[in-house]
Amino acid sequence: MKLQFIRVVSCILMFTFLACKKKDVISQATADDRIIQKYIEDNRLTAIASGTGLYYQITTAGSGAQPSVKSQVTVNYKGYLVNGSVFDQSKIGGYTTNLNAVIKGWQEGVPYIKKGGKIKLLIPSALGYGSNAAGSIPANSVLIFDIELLDVI
Repeated sequence: MKLQFIRVVSCILMFTFLACKKKDVISQATADDRIIQKYIEDNRLTAIASGTGLYYQITTAGSGAQPSVKSQVTVNYKGYLVNGSVFDQSKIGGYTTNLNAVIKGWQEGVPYIKKGGKIKLLIPSALGYGSNAAGSIPANSVLIFDIELLDVI
């Protein structure tokens, strides 16, 4: 009887914990979306929602090769927080990487343009670094990137 009671209580605690964790994820996604919507409004952007939480604005579509998540790309980029503080940017000549080796927001967003294209990505924390801080990027941060696609290799 005691063992059955312990099992029931354990199950209740486990379901309560899981429900709270799911609520935290939903709350963070909602908070990120509000932050992004405000940024779009404040900066008078015409960004498009992708459906995953990512928003993007193509400033130049490009006309060359179009990358996939499996592509190696060379880009010029600047990454900053919604308050404008820059946390990273490429060196002269660009940055070369495999798209499958970068954050999910880049994996989804960069393929919207072709070689020579430019895009602004507004990335919710879930498609960035999530609840982990990374260098000067606080946990649960919305990230903004201005990206120019120099080459698709």
